[in-house]
Amino acid sequence: MKKLFTFAVMLLISITAFAQQALWGGSQIVSPEIHSNNTVTFRLKAPKAVKVELTGDFLPTQKIDTPRGTFDAPGMVELEENKEGVWEYTTPEPLASELYSYAFIVDGLRMNDPNNIMMIRDVASITSVFIIKGDKGDLYSVNDVPHGTVARRWYNSPTLKENRRITIYTPPGYENSNQSYPVFYLLHGSGGDEEAWIALGRTSQIMDNLIAQGKAKPMIVVMTNGHTQNNASPDETNRSYTPAMGGGPREAVASMEDSFGDVMKFIETNYRVKKGKANRAIAGLSMGGMHSANISAQYPNTFDYIGVFSAPPIAAMMGAALPSAEAESEFIPKLETQKKNGYQLYWIACGTTDFVYKGVIDSMQKMDEIGFDYTYRESGGGHTWDNWRIYLSEFAPMLFR
Repeated sequence: MKKLFTFAVMLLISITAFAQQALWGGSQIVSPEIHSNNTVTFRLKAPKAVKVELTGDFLPTQKIDTPRGTFDAPGMVELEENKEGVWEYTTPEPLASELYSYAFIVDGLRMNDPNNIMMIRDVASITSVFIIKGDKGDLYSVNDVPHGTVARRWYNSPTLKENRRITIYTPPGYENSNQSYPVFYLLHGSGGDEEAWIALGRTSQIMDNLIAQGKAKPMIVVMTNGHTQNNASPDETNRSYTPAMGGGPREAVASMEDSFGDVMKFIETNYRVKKGKANRAIAGLSMGGMHSANISAQYPNTFDYIGVFSAPPIAAMMGAALPSAEAESEFIPKLETQKKNGYQLYWIACGTTDFVYKGVIDSMQKMDEIGFDYTYRESGGGHTWDNWRIYLSEFAPMLFR
């Protein structure tokens, strides 16, 4: 019995020591290592691997053809193995200030960087990320400034006949004041949910920093789940979920446009908000951009500020890349009413290599024909978050002035 007890104790000590080594000892590999000149070294210990590659949005892009169009996809490079079985790659040039995502591909199997705890989910993929400071990267970082509050709440939607999850940013000082604030509704694309803008879009960091710099007015930012067949992100829903481009098992009871009044009612009932169109803004990316165009047209005299990012304002259906005659006949009269009602800013932005670029240009030509006033911001690049974060950082300072 004594020998058995001694063996059990030694086994427990051994397991504990192993666990502690895994937690605290482990590998001392640094990856990614951001050097003083902003070149970056990536490392992965894989002594049995035959081939290790790196893919990331800082690498030269490659064209990918899909049924929805041609996309810019991150390129790939091979890593080299040293004598210790550690594979390495260093960028040949310094990287510009930005938030970047990447992954390793080990003998054909994609994996995240085990030495980097910074990860973000995009649709069904989780990627490793890092930030290069100095410019945009500073805006996307947590800095020593007053911080707002990010809350995940559930609201009831009578139109959709269910409770739904929503993400809400309140500006610094909201809890300790009696002040009322304007509201900015910020909508995601077809691959997102109520977590997309706060995670990949870095909304809270951008708003904290812009407000601290005096570049943006303090405001409440509301980020919805635009897929009416899903009530929440895949890790928060109470039913089965297909986390790919908004897939879900439940048939949508109504559209996002028809149910948006439920969102506004919840916010204006539960938060200290300034009423009236001068104190409401709506914007979104891709599918959310089309939602923003449609919602602002469907709810007359409700929004003074509208942002359409990487989406044609006139489109026949969600996900359509080009305007159609049917869409024009239904939507143009709404735009004419919107023009008559008046608004402060209608801001359209798109990248020149975006697969929706032609649809955006065609939409603006139709808007020109009816004398509909808008501001157009054209950037390089495609249908990517590095553009959408820039658009948010430029659009927010123009609101509620």
